[in-house]
Amino acid sequence: MPNLPDVVLWSIPAFVLLSVLEMVTVRLHPDEDAAGYDAKDAATSVGMGLGSLVFDFLWKIPIVAIYTAVYELTPARVPVLWWTILLMLLAQDFFYYWSHRGHHVIRILWACHVVHHSSRKFNLTTALRQPWTSLTAWPFYLPLIACGVHPAALAFCSSANLVYQFWVHTERIDKLPRPFEYVLNTPSHHRVHHASQGGYLDRNFGGILIVWDRLFGSFTPETERPVFGLTKNIETSNPLRVATHEYAAIARDVRAAGTWSERAGRVFRGPGWQPEPRTPAAATAPEPRTPAAAAAPEHAA
Repeated sequence: MPNLPDVVLWSIPAFVLLSVLEMVTVRLHPDEDAAGYDAKDAATSVGMGLGSLVFDFLWKIPIVAIYTAVYELTPARVPVLWWTILLMLLAQDFFYYWSHRGHHVIRILWACHVVHHSSRKFNLTTALRQPWTSLTAWPFYLPLIACGVHPAALAFCSSANLVYQFWVHTERIDKLPRPFEYVLNTPSHHRVHHASQGGYLDRNFGGILIVWDRLFGSFTPETERPVFGLTKNIETSNPLRVATHEYAAIARDVRAAGTWSERAGRVFRGPGWQPEPRTPAAATAPEPRTPAAAAAPEHAA
């Protein structure tokens, strides 16, 4: 297995340089309608990104162990060549789409991913606002390992996908020429993904390619100015609370649930799921018959 570079670490200087450049352009040429920058928000995003590097290193230990075990058990082997790397990038992006979509529609997975959506700003530092509990995505990529993709090759493809998505977190780039917008995930598409309007919710899950959304019915173009953030925004810049607030909300809902089915729904249904309201017993009991009705003979059907 050839040594593949850690794309994320190599890209950190570019992340810093481009973020500073964007800040300067926003200051020199402000857009009154854009979300722009806020110093505290940007600091929180950078802090979340630095913390994710530490926690991701810890989570990788059990994940690599599982991937290695599966890789050793499968007889298949995918060689690492220039053209197989392109195919692996394509396959990884496909499974990323389903992982990303799953993290929006299953609440316990959303509790991890919500961190990335918790900013009401949308700029290059928002891309750095990464979760600290990223132990939920690995099952989605097991098919690649079972097909003979080396865990290190998968790590390289995942890093490349993450680095690609950095530049789409900006309001400074308008729509690109149509061929790019049709195939690639672009800032315009990703602004929709981060918006909190009803028509924009849970749309545009693609990482590098937007074609998966077009194929599987989750694509929406940018037609109105997005409002960024959550449908219920959190009023905190504390990194620990940003990282864990949805887990705390799940725990509160599970404690308050009256049935096991409701408890399961609070964990595994969608983030906005609510149980059916319980009908009072008095409303479900049959209405007592009046004496006159009791005395009257029943009519045959």
